[in-house]
Amino acid sequence: MPLIPAFHEVRFPTNIAFGSSGGPERRTEVVTLGSGGERRNARWAESRRRYDAGYGVRSLADLHEVIAFFEERRGKLFGFRWRDRADDASAPPGTEPGATDQRLGIGDGATTVFALKKTYGGLHAPYERPIAKPVDGTVLVAVDGVGLATGDFAVDPSTGLVTLAEAPAESAVVTAGFRFDVPVRFDTDQLVINLAAFEAGEIPSIPIVEIRP
Repeated sequence: MPLIPAFHEVRFPTNIAFGSSGGPERRTEVVTLGSGGERRNARWAESRRRYDAGYGVRSLADLHEVIAFFEERRGKLFGFRWRDRADDASAPPGTEPGATDQRLGIGDGATTVFALKKTYGGLHAPYERPIAKPVDGTVLVAVDGVGLATGDFAVDPSTGLVTLAEAPAESAVVTAGFRFDVPVRFDTDQLVINLAAFEAGEIPSIPIVEIRP
């Protein structure tokens, strides 16, 4: 029997995901001293997204679509793609991605592979988020502000790695623009569905959590 990869390159139904709730979370340890002061320590280097798809379920047809998707993923076993409508592009909301949106790195005359990432903030402590699941066909790349033709680079949509046909010169700035999905999995092995409650307006909880590198 052939091995099945731990991640399925398929997107959760977007019509249901659009009505979901969720966002980034971090793990911070706060110790209150006897003086009343605090000591804070970040337990996680990377943030993690959590969502509840239950808020997007509006009909029994939606519910059955989620059940089929859940069963094919075997609950928590296999990961999948999730579109976070609040944050799914390299560019600000309402604008199209451009090749100079996000800085990927600096050329050294030898390196040809660069990882996609998105930077948040910039004044005090900017956070660079790894982007592992770009949407195929949406990635644009530039070197020192000059856009590259599609034949001058290749993108692996399953890892977010960009391979340039020619290594950028030393000190050349490599940038990119793109749309992306979040790698996630179900955070439960059981869907609790009460149809009587559902008909009365109660929405089942369908927890989903990001898979971090």
